[in-house]
Amino acid sequence: MFGVLNLIKPVGWSSRDVVNRVERIIRPVKAGHAGTLDPLASGVLVICLGDATRLIDYVQQLPKEYIAVFQLGRRSPSDDLETEVELLSDAPTPTLDEIAAALPDFTGEIQQRPPAYSAVKIEGRRAYRLARRGEAVELAPRPVHVYELEIEHYDYPELRLRIRCGRGTYVRSLGRDLAGQLGSAAVMSGLVRTAIGPFGIDQGLHAELLREVTINDHLLPAMAAVAKLPRAILTNEQIAHLARGGLISLDELNAQRADPAAEFAAVDQQGKLVAILKPARQGLLKPSPNFSQAE
Repeated sequence: MFGVLNLIKPVGWSSRDVVNRVERIIRPVKAGHAGTLDPLASGVLVICLGDATRLIDYVQQLPKEYIAVFQLGRRSPSDDLETEVELLSDAPTPTLDEIAAALPDFTGEIQQRPPAYSAVKIEGRRAYRLARRGEAVELAPRPVHVYELEIEHYDYPELRLRIRCGRGTYVRSLGRDLAGQLGSAAVMSGLVRTAIGPFGIDQGLHAELLREVTINDHLLPAMAAVAKLPRAILTNEQIAHLARGGLISLDELNAQRADPAAEFAAVDQQGKLVAILKPARQGLLKPSPNFSQAE
């Protein structure tokens, strides 16, 4: 199997639970997910199968969309409902206009401090493991990109936001920091990932329904993982040359553009992905990864 699954993870399952279920069905083929969802969250989880696992990083770079629900006037060590929630006795009740006025400060490229209960590593150890042992965890802010941030619904204390953001953004931190700017606090009480790039929740397959037949019926071509890359259509001779370890000249490509620094999704005459072409040296490209095999 060589392709991509657009699955919908249910609440209560870890992302690894979904991968394990897929791998039990497709053994000995390997699988991997592109972007973790916490057990408390649900929604789109893209799974790459077989050699397409080498494309996971490309999927992770795609923008992600979420619907997130926050409870204002509350805080917790994990910034969600995983740990004990404290109700603030003197929290203000921000107006809808006040919340809307604060949103521009959290769009574009922003500096964001990840939650203490996160998978960020501190000297080789996961932050959440340290936090669960009661150790003090203070993570440094880092740049993330928030493309869109909109209010879906507000009825204090509940605030529902639609978020479109880039890789590495913590939605819990967005709610925490937005509430902090309003003089309050917030915990995330619900999260649904509605899309990763072109992979939308409306087209997804519920993970509970996974069977071998459903995997075969819903397996998308590997090209779906790199659809944003310019495409180069190769001849059989060029594919064979790459399979033998050869390089290909940028001038040879039937490509959508000829940027010397560009990566290309190389496909055969039927549109099947055979390699990702990356700059090697002046005017030459190398396949990395290469999905074609020498005969």
